[in-house]
Amino acid sequence: MQDIICPNCDKAFKIDESGYADILKQVRDVDFEKQLAAHTEIAEKEKTNAVALAKTQSANELQKVVAELEKEKTLLNTRLDQAIQEKNTATQLTEAQMAAELQRVVAEKNNELSLLKAQIETIKESQDLVIAKTTSSITKERDEFKNQMERIALEKTIAEAALKDKYETQLKDRDDAIERLKDMKAKLSTKMLGETLEQHCETEFNRMRSMAFPRAYFEKDNDTKTGSKGDFIFRDTDEKGTEIISIMFEMKNEADTTAAKKKNEDFLKELDKDRQEKNCEYAVLVSMLEPESELYNSGIVDMFHRFPKMYVVRPQFFIPIITILRNAAMHSLQYKSELELVKAQNIDITNFEDELDKFKQAFGKNYELASRKFNTAIDEIDKSINHLQKTRDALVASDRNLRLANDKAQDVTIKRLTKNNPTMAAKFDEL
Repeated sequence: MQDIICPNCDKAFKIDESGYADILKQVRDVDFEKQLAAHTEIAEKEKTNAVALAKTQSANELQKVVAELEKEKTLLNTRLDQAIQEKNTATQLTEAQMAAELQRVVAEKNNELSLLKAQIETIKESQDLVIAKTTSSITKERDEFKNQMERIALEKTIAEAALKDKYETQLKDRDDAIERLKDMKAKLSTKMLGETLEQHCETEFNRMRSMAFPRAYFEKDNDTKTGSKGDFIFRDTDEKGTEIISIMFEMKNEADTTAAKKKNEDFLKELDKDRQEKNCEYAVLVSMLEPESELYNSGIVDMFHRFPKMYVVRPQFFIPIITILRNAAMHSLQYKSELELVKAQNIDITNFEDELDKFKQAFGKNYELASRKFNTAIDEIDKSINHLQKTRDALVASDRNLRLANDKAQDVTIKRLTKNNPTMAAKFDEL
């Protein structure tokens, strides 16, 4: 398709290649006729100017010759007058001599006139010859130019025919390819169409794996413990094993002849469920459904208004969506590492609290056991040994001390234990 801008309204409109070729042919034909007419007019003007120039030159030459003749005539008259005057004044010359002299002068002048007439005829003939040559040269140039323009027009016609045949052949090949694809898709079942799209995406990823995703995991989701599964799961980690990003992929395709056409939104809810069950950060639907939709044909479409971290893309954007999401996740990798460190510290603090509780429980049990034994001993002493009062008092005092020790043990808290330990105190304050 070609973009054509209207010279009047400055609006652009699209035109196919055949229409563009027709318009171009019309413009070239009009330009050719204009150029031919212009060059013909120029040739005619040059011919007319050359003839007028030749005539002007001939007239100027003729005027020069006539002026010279008039000058010669005046000179002859002057000399004739001088001769007559000499005849009248010179008595020593005879009339015969005068007549002979006069005849001689007249004969000379006649010869000069004849020569001048011959020169005038020669000049006229040369002028006619120049005019004829100029006219012939202009006519020849005009014919050559016309033949050249006809040859250009013929070459243009041949080129247009060849270009038309070329595009017709390309269109025929494209139509044949479309028919083959339609026939192949008609022979495939819906399941086979989906598997073809999955194979395409898997092949594209494996082609880029070694260069762009050397540590990535990209395998089919075969876990059906939750009752459903996606098509592929993508996970990528850094050198330390910290997960950078995880994506749940679903591939959908259908035949052109399928009666009940599916929509992309029909699969988003199930895909979001699979994403959450498989603990993936993003979900991407690679779809060939709704082929006429300008929304999905425009590129990567986010569906965050329906489901969080959900995208719908065409197969040609399969690798770009992975690259975009992975690059975006790389910026948050530092925060993820810090979060993992905080989780590990929280686990250490939790273990410390568990150990403290175990210590309290063990100490309480030991106290209860010791207390019972002391009470039993006191009872036995009261019954059998009255005279050992001092020993009894000592034992009672021992019991009181044990009770105080138990009270102190029960009063043991995290705050008291971390009183002189600022590091542990800061960690508990953060919690």
